[in-house]
Amino acid sequence: MDYQNITVAGSGVLGSQIAYQSAFKGFNVTVYDINDEALKNAQDRITKLKPLYQKDLGATQEEVNAAYARLSFKSDLSEAVANADLVIEAIPEVVTIKTEFYTNLGKVAPAKTIFATNSSTLLPSQFAEATGRPEKFLALHFANTIWKNNTAEIMKHPGTDMNVFDEVVKFALAIGMVPLQLYKEQPGYILNSLLVPFLDAAESLLVKEIADPETIDKTWMIATGAPLGPFAILDIIGINTSLNIVEAKAAATNDESLNKLANLLRTKYIEKGKLGRASGEGFYKYPNPSFEKPDFLKG
Repeated sequence: MDYQNITVAGSGVLGSQIAYQSAFKGFNVTVYDINDEALKNAQDRITKLKPLYQKDLGATQEEVNAAYARLSFKSDLSEAVANADLVIEAIPEVVTIKTEFYTNLGKVAPAKTIFATNSSTLLPSQFAEATGRPEKFLALHFANTIWKNNTAEIMKHPGTDMNVFDEVVKFALAIGMVPLQLYKEQPGYILNSLLVPFLDAAESLLVKEIADPETIDKTWMIATGAPLGPFAILDIIGINTSLNIVEAKAAATNDESLNKLANLLRTKYIEKGKLGRASGEGFYKYPNPSFEKPDFLKG
Protein backbone atom coordinates (compact mmCIF):
# COMPACT_ATOMS: atom_id res chain seq x y z
CA MET A 1 0.00 0.00 0.00
CA ASP A 2 1.48 3.34 -1.10
CA TYR A 3 -0.83 5.68 0.82
CA GLN A 4 1.01 8.36 2.77
CA ASN A 5 -1.16 11.46 2.55
CA ILE A 6 -4.77 11.33 3.69
CA THR A 7 -7.35 14.11 3.46
CA VAL A 8 -10.43 13.96 5.66
CA ALA A 9 -13.21 16.20 4.34
CA GLY A 10 -15.58 17.21 7.10
CA SER A 11 -14.36 17.80 10.63
CA GLY A 12 -17.37 16.92 12.74
CA VAL A 13 -17.34 14.32 15.49
CA LEU A 14 -16.44 11.34 13.31
CA GLY A 15 -14.37 13.24 10.76
CA SER A 16 -12.15 14.53 13.55
CA GLN A 17 -11.76 11.02 14.94
CA ILE A 18 -10.85 9.56 11.54
CA ALA A 19 -8.26 12.28 11.02
CA TYR A 20 -6.63 11.86 14.42
CA GLN A 21 -6.66 8.05 14.30
CA SER A 22 -4.96 8.12 10.88
CA ALA A 23 -2.36 10.58 12.16
CA PHE A 24 -1.84 8.52 15.31
CA LYS A 25 -0.96 5.56 13.08
CA GLY A 26 1.66 7.57 11.22
CA PHE A 27 -0.12 9.06 8.19
CA ASN A 28 0.12 12.69 7.14
CA VAL A 29 -3.42 14.02 7.39
CA THR A 30 -5.05 17.17 6.06
CA VAL A 31 -8.37 18.13 7.60
CA TYR A 32 -10.64 20.03 5.20
CA ASP A 33 -13.73 22.01 6.13
CA ILE A 34 -15.63 24.89 4.61
CA ASN A 35 -14.29 27.75 6.75
CA ASP A 36 -11.78 28.67 9.42
CA GLU A 37 -14.38 28.62 12.20
CA ALA A 38 -15.18 24.98 11.44
CA LEU A 39 -11.47 24.18 11.42
CA LYS A 40 -10.95 25.93 14.77
CA ASN A 41 -13.72 23.77 16.21
CA ALA A 42 -12.00 20.73 14.73
CA GLN A 43 -8.70 21.64 16.36
CA ASP A 44 -10.45 21.94 19.72
CA ARG A 45 -12.30 18.67 19.17
CA ILE A 46 -9.15 16.79 18.21
CA THR A 47 -7.14 18.23 21.10
CA LYS A 48 -9.75 16.72 23.44
CA LEU A 49 -9.01 13.28 21.94
CA LYS A 50 -5.44 13.29 23.28
CA PRO A 51 -6.29 12.39 26.91
CA LEU A 52 -8.74 9.74 25.71
CA TYR A 53 -5.96 8.03 23.72
CA GLN A 54 -3.76 8.16 26.82
CA LYS A 55 -6.52 6.75 29.04
CA ASP A 56 -7.96 4.13 26.68
CA LEU A 57 -4.89 3.09 24.67
CA GLY A 58 -2.07 3.84 27.10
CA ALA A 59 -0.55 6.31 24.63
CA THR A 60 2.21 8.57 25.92
CA GLN A 61 2.15 12.37 25.86
CA GLU A 62 4.86 12.26 23.23
CA GLU A 63 2.79 9.93 21.01
CA VAL A 64 -0.41 12.00 21.16
CA ASN A 65 1.50 15.21 20.48
CA ALA A 66 3.35 13.62 17.55
CA ALA A 67 0.02 12.50 16.08
CA TYR A 68 -1.37 16.03 16.32
CA ALA A 69 1.77 17.38 14.65
CA ARG A 70 1.02 15.22 11.60
CA LEU A 71 -2.26 17.12 11.06
CA SER A 72 -2.78 20.21 8.94
CA PHE A 73 -6.01 22.17 8.52
CA LYS A 74 -7.22 23.80 5.30
CA SER A 75 -10.40 25.47 4.07
CA ASP A 76 -9.34 25.53 0.40
CA LEU A 77 -10.29 22.23 -1.23
CA SER A 78 -7.63 22.38 -3.93
CA GLU A 79 -4.90 22.87 -1.34
CA ALA A 80 -6.36 20.25 0.96
CA VAL A 81 -6.23 17.47 -1.65
CA ALA A 82 -3.17 18.56 -3.64
CA ASN A 83 -1.09 15.58 -2.47
CA ALA A 84 -3.86 13.24 -1.33
CA ASP A 85 -3.57 9.51 -1.93
CA LEU A 86 -6.96 8.99 -0.28
CA VAL A 87 -9.81 11.40 0.51
CA ILE A 88 -12.27 10.26 3.17
CA GLU A 89 -15.50 12.27 3.01
CA ALA A 90 -17.37 12.77 6.29
CA ILE A 91 -19.68 15.69 5.46
CA PRO A 92 -23.42 15.97 6.31
CA GLU A 93 -25.82 13.22 5.24
CA VAL A 94 -27.54 15.38 2.62
CA VAL A 95 -27.55 14.15 -0.99
CA THR A 96 -27.27 17.60 -2.58
CA ILE A 97 -24.35 18.61 -0.35
CA LYS A 98 -22.45 15.40 -1.06
CA THR A 99 -23.13 15.55 -4.80
CA GLU A 100 -21.84 19.10 -5.03
CA PHE A 101 -18.80 18.19 -2.96
CA TYR A 102 -17.85 15.21 -5.16
CA THR A 103 -18.37 17.22 -8.34
CA ASN A 104 -15.92 19.83 -7.05
CA LEU A 105 -13.53 17.25 -5.60
CA GLY A 106 -13.30 15.34 -8.87
CA LYS A 107 -12.16 18.50 -10.64
CA VAL A 108 -9.30 19.38 -8.25
CA ALA A 109 -7.98 16.07 -6.88
CA PRO A 110 -4.95 14.40 -8.53
CA ALA A 111 -5.71 11.51 -10.89
CA LYS A 112 -4.16 9.06 -8.40
CA THR A 113 -6.52 9.97 -5.56
CA ILE A 114 -8.99 7.42 -4.22
CA PHE A 115 -12.28 8.74 -2.84
CA ALA A 116 -14.13 7.08 0.05
CA THR A 117 -17.41 8.11 1.65
CA ASN A 118 -18.04 7.61 5.35
CA SER A 119 -21.79 7.98 4.77
CA SER A 120 -23.89 6.13 7.32
CA THR A 121 -27.02 5.63 5.23
CA LEU A 122 -26.38 6.69 1.63
CA LEU A 123 -24.95 4.42 -1.06
CA PRO A 124 -21.75 5.07 -3.01
CA SER A 125 -23.55 4.47 -6.31
CA GLN A 126 -25.58 7.63 -5.60
CA PHE A 127 -22.42 9.70 -6.00
CA ALA A 128 -20.18 7.55 -8.23
CA GLU A 129 -20.94 9.49 -11.39
CA ALA A 130 -20.39 12.85 -9.68
CA THR A 131 -16.87 11.83 -8.64
CA GLY A 132 -15.71 11.55 -12.26
CA ARG A 133 -13.76 8.42 -11.24
CA PRO A 134 -16.32 5.78 -10.20
CA GLU A 135 -13.74 2.98 -10.35
CA LYS A 136 -11.75 4.77 -7.61
CA PHE A 137 -14.72 5.36 -5.32
CA LEU A 138 -16.23 3.26 -2.54
CA ALA A 139 -17.55 3.48 1.02
CA LEU A 140 -15.40 3.36 4.15
CA HIS A 141 -17.64 3.61 7.19
CA PHE A 142 -16.41 3.94 10.77
CA ALA A 143 -18.18 3.59 14.11
CA ASN A 144 -18.05 6.39 16.64
CA THR A 145 -15.19 6.32 19.16
CA ILE A 146 -13.10 4.62 16.49
CA TRP A 147 -9.99 4.13 18.59
CA LYS A 148 -12.02 1.67 20.73
CA ASN A 149 -14.92 0.65 18.45
CA ASN A 150 -12.50 -0.08 15.63
CA THR A 151 -14.73 -1.30 12.83
CA ALA A 152 -14.26 -0.20 9.23
CA GLU A 153 -17.04 -1.27 6.88
CA ILE A 154 -15.67 -1.26 3.34
CA MET A 155 -18.38 -1.44 0.70
CA LYS A 156 -17.97 -1.39 -3.08
CA HIS A 157 -20.49 -0.27 -5.66
CA PRO A 158 -20.78 -2.13 -9.00
CA GLY A 159 -18.14 0.06 -10.65
CA THR A 160 -15.46 -0.07 -7.94
CA ASP A 161 -12.11 -1.51 -9.04
CA MET A 162 -11.32 -4.51 -6.82
CA ASN A 163 -7.69 -3.41 -6.59
CA VAL A 164 -8.91 -0.15 -5.06
CA PHE A 165 -11.15 -2.12 -2.70
CA ASP A 166 -8.21 -4.26 -1.59
CA GLU A 167 -5.99 -1.19 -1.07
CA VAL A 168 -8.59 0.42 1.19
CA VAL A 169 -8.81 -2.83 3.19
CA LYS A 170 -5.05 -2.57 3.74
CA PHE A 171 -5.38 1.07 4.77
CA ALA A 172 -8.07 0.18 7.32
CA LEU A 173 -5.73 -2.39 8.84
CA ALA A 174 -2.88 0.13 8.85
CA ILE A 175 -4.89 2.56 11.01
CA GLY A 176 -5.86 -0.13 13.51
CA MET A 177 -9.31 -1.02 12.24
CA VAL A 178 -10.94 -4.41 11.71
CA PRO A 179 -11.95 -4.35 8.00
CA LEU A 180 -15.48 -5.64 7.41
CA GLN A 181 -15.84 -6.28 3.70
CA LEU A 182 -19.16 -5.81 1.89
CA TYR A 183 -19.18 -6.91 -1.73
CA LYS A 184 -22.65 -5.59 -2.55
CA GLU A 185 -24.31 -2.31 -1.68
CA GLN A 186 -26.55 -2.39 1.36
CA PRO A 187 -28.24 0.72 2.76
CA GLY A 188 -26.93 1.09 6.30
CA TYR A 189 -24.13 -1.40 5.67
CA ILE A 190 -23.98 -4.03 8.45
CA LEU A 191 -23.80 -1.86 11.55
CA ASN A 192 -26.58 0.58 10.69
CA SER A 193 -28.76 -2.14 9.19
CA LEU A 194 -28.87 -3.36 12.79
CA LEU A 195 -28.64 -0.02 14.63
CA VAL A 196 -30.93 2.32 12.68
CA PRO A 197 -34.17 0.32 13.14
CA PHE A 198 -33.35 0.16 16.85
CA LEU A 199 -32.91 3.95 17.07
CA ASP A 200 -35.96 4.54 14.85
CA ALA A 201 -38.07 2.48 17.24
CA ALA A 202 -36.84 4.53 20.21
CA GLU A 203 -37.55 7.84 18.45
CA SER A 204 -41.01 6.58 17.49
CA LEU A 205 -41.78 5.86 21.15
CA LEU A 206 -40.65 9.39 22.02
CA VAL A 207 -42.58 11.24 19.30
CA LYS A 208 -45.75 9.27 20.15
CA GLU A 209 -45.25 10.35 23.78
CA ILE A 210 -45.21 6.74 24.97
CA ALA A 211 -42.30 7.40 27.35
CA ASP A 212 -39.42 9.82 27.93
CA PRO A 213 -35.82 9.15 26.79
CA GLU A 214 -34.59 8.09 30.24
CA THR A 215 -37.37 5.53 30.67
CA ILE A 216 -36.81 4.10 27.19
CA ASP A 217 -33.05 3.83 27.79
CA LYS A 218 -33.55 2.38 31.25
CA THR A 219 -35.86 -0.30 29.84
CA TRP A 220 -33.30 -1.38 27.26
CA MET A 221 -30.37 -1.32 29.66
CA ILE A 222 -32.09 -3.34 32.41
CA ALA A 223 -33.65 -5.87 30.06
CA THR A 224 -30.56 -6.59 27.95
CA GLY A 225 -27.60 -5.62 30.12
CA ALA A 226 -26.50 -3.12 27.47
CA PRO A 227 -24.22 -0.31 28.70
CA LEU A 228 -26.15 2.35 26.76
CA GLY A 229 -29.71 2.94 25.68
CA PRO A 230 -30.79 4.31 22.30
CA PHE A 231 -30.91 7.98 23.34
CA ALA A 232 -27.45 7.82 24.90
CA ILE A 233 -26.28 6.39 21.57
CA LEU A 234 -28.05 9.18 19.66
CA ASP A 235 -26.20 11.72 21.81
CA ILE A 236 -22.91 10.15 20.70
CA ILE A 237 -23.92 10.13 17.04
CA GLY A 238 -25.14 13.72 17.26
CA ILE A 239 -28.71 14.96 17.03
CA ASN A 240 -27.89 16.96 13.88
CA THR A 241 -27.04 13.72 12.10
CA SER A 242 -30.24 12.14 13.33
CA LEU A 243 -32.26 15.12 12.07
CA ASN A 244 -30.65 14.94 8.62
CA ILE A 245 -31.57 11.27 8.34
CA VAL A 246 -35.13 11.82 9.59
CA GLU A 247 -35.68 14.74 7.19
CA ALA A 248 -34.41 12.69 4.24
CA LYS A 249 -36.81 9.85 5.11
CA ALA A 250 -39.69 12.31 5.61
CA ALA A 251 -39.06 13.88 2.20
CA ALA A 252 -38.97 10.47 0.53
CA THR A 253 -42.08 9.07 2.23
CA ASN A 254 -44.15 12.12 3.27
CA ASP A 255 -44.72 10.28 6.55
CA GLU A 256 -46.39 12.68 8.97
CA SER A 257 -44.87 10.98 12.04
CA LEU A 258 -41.39 11.58 10.59
CA ASN A 259 -42.23 15.24 9.99
CA LYS A 260 -43.38 15.47 13.60
CA LEU A 261 -40.16 13.82 14.80
CA ALA A 262 -38.04 16.18 12.71
CA ASN A 263 -39.88 19.17 14.19
CA LEU A 264 -39.37 17.82 17.72
CA LEU A 265 -35.63 17.30 17.20
CA ARG A 266 -35.26 20.72 15.64
CA THR A 267 -37.24 22.81 18.13
CA LYS A 268 -36.67 20.98 21.40
CA TYR A 269 -33.00 20.14 20.92
CA ILE A 270 -31.07 21.63 17.99
CA GLU A 271 -32.45 25.18 18.16
CA LYS A 272 -31.61 25.19 21.89
CA GLY A 273 -28.02 24.12 21.22
CA LYS A 274 -28.61 20.60 22.49
CA LEU A 275 -26.69 18.72 19.82
CA GLY A 276 -25.60 15.72 21.85
CA ARG A 277 -22.51 14.75 23.78
CA ALA A 278 -20.23 17.00 21.71
CA SER A 279 -22.11 20.17 22.77
CA GLY A 280 -22.44 19.15 26.43
CA GLU A 281 -26.16 18.45 26.22
CA GLY A 282 -28.57 16.46 24.09
CA PHE A 283 -31.04 14.01 25.54
CA TYR A 284 -28.71 14.02 28.56
CA LYS A 285 -26.32 16.57 30.12
CA TYR A 286 -22.56 15.94 29.98
CA PRO A 287 -20.27 15.21 31.68
CA ASN A 288 -21.83 12.86 34.26
CA PRO A 289 -25.10 12.00 32.45
CA SER A 290 -27.83 10.48 34.57
CA PHE A 291 -27.51 7.05 32.91
CA GLU A 292 -24.03 6.72 34.42
CA LYS A 293 -25.27 7.27 38.00
CA PRO A 294 -25.36 4.14 40.19
CA ASP A 295 -29.08 4.45 40.93
CA PHE A 296 -30.22 4.98 37.32
CA LEU A 297 -31.26 1.36 36.88
CA LYS A 298 -32.88 1.04 40.31
CA GLY A 299 -36.19 2.63 39.56
